[in-house]
Amino acid sequence: MKKFYGTGTYVQSAGVKTDMEIDGFSISVCQEIGVELSRHRSRSFDEMERWGDDLSSFDLVVALSPASQRRALELTRFFHLDVEYWPIMDPTGLGEGREAKLASYRQSRDQIIQHLTKRWGAPTQKQ
Repeated sequence: MKKFYGTGTYVQSAGVKTDMEIDGFSISVCQEIGVELSRHRSRSFDEMERWGDDLSSFDLVVALSPASQRRALELTRFFHLDVEYWPIMDPTGLGEGREAKLASYRQSRDQIIQHLTKRWGAPTQKQ
């Protein structure tokens, strides 16, 4: 999101689980398009609240898995949030060998890009 549309919109990445290292294949396929993930760490919605993020200040949660969609919908009981579910293929465990695995991760990355451009239009930042 930040790569394509800049930092004019506050964007925060969160997951259902916390303390998870970012998968090396994800790091590799995102580096291919100039997105740096090697220092990124996953954190949960609960952790966001503990760190001081005001979840009520967010307008939209984009869920990429059924589990994250369920958790986001739970939050709508307490906060006014819109939730969109983007069914993205989970590439974990797919493919035999490095190149096949990278191909699966690229497919997931490209699905996310398609959803971004469908939702917010062509990127406004130089690629």
